[in-house]
Amino acid sequence: MAQNGLDPRDHQILVELQKNGRISNVELANKVGLSPSACLRRVQALESRGFIAGYAARLDPKRLGLSVTAFVSVQIAQDQEEATESFRAAVRDMPHVVECYAVTGTYDFLLRVVAPDLETYENQTVKPLLRIPAVRDVRTNFVLEPVKDEACLPLEL
Repeated sequence: MAQNGLDPRDHQILVELQKNGRISNVELANKVGLSPSACLRRVQALESRGFIAGYAARLDPKRLGLSVTAFVSVQIAQDQEEATESFRAAVRDMPHVVECYAVTGTYDFLLRVVAPDLETYENQTVKPLLRIPAVRDVRTNFVLEPVKDEACLPLEL
């Protein structure tokens, strides 16, 4: 058994589910060499143990009219937990912010933002960010072209 508690079959199941989260249990069982009932038990165990965090469809932002993608670096003015928490709470309420990470370096947070246009980005992301008292600086990098947009994790044994 590997260090993370996964045996080779569990690993195979995760690889296949990452490729196709809509795969039927019967098809998954065939791919990993298990009976459907054994496969289902393993999938349920992986879910309950937290290895599978959920299932979601990957949507095409451009087809949905979200043609602007930006990575936004945010610097917090104070190194106080209260200031950081107020920022975190505000960001959680911003619908165009689809990801937010606390990071090391000059900036404290990195956000991925999607919006239909620059005006919406400015009005619904930048201006609200700058109104947060804890925010010292905001820097934006707009995506010109996605070179790699892979949702699958590298699962080498």
